[in-house]
Amino acid sequence: MPQKREVLSSSELRVAVLEEALAREVRISSALREVGLALGTTLDLDKVLELILDKITVALEADRATLYLLDEQKDELVSRIVQGEEVRPIRMKNGHGIAGNVAKSGTLMVVRDAYKDPRFSPEWDMLSGYRTRSILAAPLKNHLGKTIGVVQVLNKKRGEFTDDDAEILAVLSTQAAISIDNSRLFLETVQKNAQLVATKVQLEHRVRDLKLLFSLESAMARAASLEELFIAVLGEAMRSTGARAAAVALRDAGDGSVSLYLVDDKHKRLRRFPLREGQGLIGHSMRQNEVVVSAEAPKDSRTDPELDAHVGFHCSTALAAPLEGEDRDSMGAIALYNKRDKAGFDDEDRSLLLLVAANASTAIRLQMSREQREREDRLSTIGRLLSGVIHDMRTPLTVISGYVQLMQAADVREKRDEYAESVLRQFDHIAAMQREVLDFARGEQNVLVRKVYLETFFKDVKEQLVTQLARFGIELVIDLQDKGTARFDEGKILRVVHNLTRNAQEAMADKGGRFTIKVRREKDKKGETEDLVLTFTDTGPGIPKEIEHRLFQSFVTSGKTGGTGLGLAIVKKIADEHGGTVTVHSSRRGATFELRLPQRKS
Repeated sequence: MPQKREVLSSSELRVAVLEEALAREVRISSALREVGLALGTTLDLDKVLELILDKITVALEADRATLYLLDEQKDELVSRIVQGEEVRPIRMKNGHGIAGNVAKSGTLMVVRDAYKDPRFSPEWDMLSGYRTRSILAAPLKNHLGKTIGVVQVLNKKRGEFTDDDAEILAVLSTQAAISIDNSRLFLETVQKNAQLVATKVQLEHRVRDLKLLFSLESAMARAASLEELFIAVLGEAMRSTGARAAAVALRDAGDGSVSLYLVDDKHKRLRRFPLREGQGLIGHSMRQNEVVVSAEAPKDSRTDPELDAHVGFHCSTALAAPLEGEDRDSMGAIALYNKRDKAGFDDEDRSLLLLVAANASTAIRLQMSREQREREDRLSTIGRLLSGVIHDMRTPLTVISGYVQLMQAADVREKRDEYAESVLRQFDHIAAMQREVLDFARGEQNVLVRKVYLETFFKDVKEQLVTQLARFGIELVIDLQDKGTARFDEGKILRVVHNLTRNAQEAMADKGGRFTIKVRREKDKKGETEDLVLTFTDTGPGIPKEIEHRLFQSFVTSGKTGGTGLGLAIVKKIADEHGGTVTVHSSRRGATFELRLPQRKS
């Protein structure tokens, strides 16, 4: 009987050992399964490492565990995760202490009595009050076999760390290393992908900018005038940003007035409007010399509803940038309106508009300089030519005038006297025209304002023009609503009449028509003084829109054969010399020029 009980005790012992080993294997398998599952379901490295360290602590029945990562730049081990009692972060030199030696050697270490091992560093125990008895530490190696950290386990709760514990730690530390390595690789991949995406976006922007610049330069190179240049610039700006309308505001170098040139989806052509200084969002950008962005233009205090109504265009969103002049001050502005995308204009649109504005500013300055130089060159050439021709005409004119005076003194019929007087009057007019051309070429002013009887003046005008116009099938109508007196330079206003008549004659020469001169008097805009108003209306085809607003500039013509472009410029100069104005209104039914001459009380 005693022998049987001894056998049973041995069997029970073996069963107990096997059960303990089985439980151990179950814990290890469970730990590996949970770690493997965590690796596949989360990218949060700290969560995975905390789980691994927790499973190591439980599986090895340890008091605490710490995971260190190697800081290669400082050659130090830095605690990343601490399992057990909370302590402050730990830093140690590579090769110092048990963990440092493991990192340096790349091999697993089992220390059964820490204080008997010369590699152990007790400083941390002294600082924290913790007592280290036994240590199990394993290196963390990446996929290249390079040590990237250390897992250190302290103080097995029952007995000492065994070879089985070392194997378990080696397996779980491998999982930790895989997690760290995968996380680093993933982060590197994400960063590289982000860099690639950023580089791709930058390249796309550069390609887009280059395409825009190429299209812009090509379009601007074909422009022969400011209007054609504006059409090219605004068209490219609208196409590249998806705007429904675009505009340029530009200050005239001569008189300082500002004009607005607008293109929109509705009208499909360039339209011009006068613009007050600082009016609207584009005017604000021009005056303040700054970029203006408005996501809700109707609520923006810088928006001018009067301007919207005048141009017939409702502004909902806007983006405007100044155009830089020679002295870096703003000479104008360019604006985009109503982006097709409801999100409105963004930073990319802002960059594009600034790019367009920079190139357009240069092109506009060059075009303006070119046109100014051409006008000056032509003026200088024509001035020298006319000065010489007119100077040479003085001698024959003096001779002819002398013969006419001899005819008048001779014993001839009264009718010859009348003709002689008319001829003399015409020669006076020729001499006056001579002086006008010389004055214009030299930039001088010479006005002789005196009392003129309107009925007599326009009777002479009719006699001079009626036969001339009849040859071209043109009927002359003079509507003299005021038959009193007025004050102006008779010779110069006669020059205006002849210039405008010649323009009308050339416009109607092919088909004939009617030319009407109306004379009336009305109060000026302030109601303080009276203006003498002369209107000249023809029934020709009208004036091309592209030159209407600059018709009174020197050398601007509408394609007339042999035209110099000086006639209307002289008309404006004479109006200015009298303190008056000249304007034009045109349609397909003809053109009307209005000359206003202030009549001050003598």
